[in-house]
Amino acid sequence: MDKYQEQAAIELQFWKLEVMKKPSLVDNFTQSIQGKVNGYIPQRVHDAITAAIKRMIKAVLFGSQITSSSLAPTEMSFIHREALVKSKIESYCKTGAAEGGITGAGGFLMSLADFPLLIAIKIKLLYEIAALYGFNTNDFRERLYLLHIFQLAFSSKKGAQDVLKQMENWQEKLFILPEDGDGFDWQTFQQQYRDYIDLAKLAQLLPVVGAAVGAVANYQLIKKLGKTAMMCYRMRSDLTR
Repeated sequence: MDKYQEQAAIELQFWKLEVMKKPSLVDNFTQSIQGKVNGYIPQRVHDAITAAIKRMIKAVLFGSQITSSSLAPTEMSFIHREALVKSKIESYCKTGAAEGGITGAGGFLMSLADFPLLIAIKIKLLYEIAALYGFNTNDFRERLYLLHIFQLAFSSKKGAQDVLKQMENWQEKLFILPEDGDGFDWQTFQQQYRDYIDLAKLAQLLPVVGAAVGAVANYQLIKKLGKTAMMCYRMRSDLTR
């Protein structure tokens, strides 16, 4: 490995240690606050959020509207791949921030519309990151990996730890993973994401504070997803061998 790869391997190990740490008091407090905020959101909003998540999952697993990007050349260096990945993440962060700022300032209904739009932005980013690392998302099993990344990024501490364990040694699991949607429990997935959705996005649906958090929340959520995706694909690279 070159120096960049060695540094990336160290960052990966620190990231995994951080994910596997026991939940802190702050984590527990945030979870408690999130539960209270959930109670302030009208049921019709909860229903709309759940429906948006279901549509997202079906689109990723079975749909053709999200197409795979061209794979990066196999001879591309790891540092070059990650430079492109980082640039792509920053671009999507700015796109998400602009969209969140507009919808956040538009009041309750526009903030509600922001939710499925943000999901679409996140998923498209994951498709592009996968392609830059050389993974073909036309393969259903690679789409399952994208959903695991999504779940890892936006789960509770305990939930993230469980997902990370499932994702380790993924290459060895490819032989036993389903090759179509019949073996995937998408209902459980959407419920887990629904239960642990980020506090900031729920706050965006509330009066007054929604406009203030829209752009910042979207930027940070996409940035978090991008970093999680990088670490997950590092786990499948030569860095871990």
